[in-house]
Amino acid sequence: MSISWADSYVGQLRALAGDRTLMFVGARAVVRDDAGRVLLIRRSDNGQWALPAGAMELGESIADCAVREVREETGLRALRVSAFALYTGPDRTHTNMYGHTYQIFTTAFRVDEWDGELARVTDETTDAAFLHPHEFPAPLSLSVPETLADLDVFAQTNRLILK
Repeated sequence: MSISWADSYVGQLRALAGDRTLMFVGARAVVRDDAGRVLLIRRSDNGQWALPAGAMELGESIADCAVREVREETGLRALRVSAFALYTGPDRTHTNMYGHTYQIFTTAFRVDEWDGELARVTDETTDAAFLHPHEFPAPLSLSVPETLADLDVFAQTNRLILK
C-alpha cells in the first residue's frame, strides 16, 4: 500500500520548508527479465518512461526503499538487490513540474532476483513493460540511459559508481 505524497516524508518536509531547496534521498531500480530486457514504468505524474524509483521514507533503509518502490510501481517483489551507483552533488539539483527544487541523492540498485506478476497500471504508473534498449519509448527519463551505462561499467569493474 502506498501513501499519498502529502503524507510522505518529502511531502511533509516540503509543507514545512516552503520554497527552500531540499535534500531528496531516493532509490532507483534496474529490473531485468530472463531475456535481458529492462523494466520501464510510465510515470503518472509526468508521463515519462523511467526506471522504478522514489523517495526513502523515515524508518526504512535505502535498499528497503528500492524494494518498496519496485513493489508499488510494478507489483513485483524484489527479493535481492545490489547497489551499484550513487548520484549526488550540486549538479543533481532539479526543479520539478510543481516548482519544488531538490538536490537529489539517489542510490541505483540492480534487482538480482524478483518474482510476481507485472502490474502495468498502478497508483503511480500508467504503463509498464520489459523492453530492449532499442525499443525504449519516448519521452524517456534522462536517468535511464545514464543508469544503464553505469550498470555496464559496474559489471565490468565491480566498483561502485560515484557521481
